[in-house]
Amino acid sequence: MKSIQVFDPSMCCSSGVCGTDVDALLVAFSADVDWLKAKNVDIERFNLAQQPMAFVEHAAVAGFLETAGAEGLPLTLVNDQVVLTGRYATREELTRWAGLNVTASETSVDVSTSTSCCSSSCKC
Repeated sequence: MKSIQVFDPSMCCSSGVCGTDVDALLVAFSADVDWLKAKNVDIERFNLAQQPMAFVEHAAVAGFLETAGAEGLPLTLVNDQVVLTGRYATREELTRWAGLNVTASETSVDVSTSTSCCSSSCKC
């Protein structure tokens, strides 16, 4: 099975889907990650603000940050190989990288039902 890792820029919570001005792209990406996990895909996200050691301890990520800086994030790896930088992957890309065979209807996402990850105490 393939392993997908996403290294996010600094965000107030693990998904970045919190606060009053929520980025629709982050909502869609968070929904895609949840969808993949429900299909037993090995996918992890790391937040620079909350898990900085994950960035330091992974040689490819540390090298990327030295070269591109945090402005180059997010960074996506598949089996420890860089596959995407500077933007979040689409559900179609994630599906292909995970090696899933799904129908076209499964690759569309409705973000209108997604909820915030943060409680009212989030300081976004």
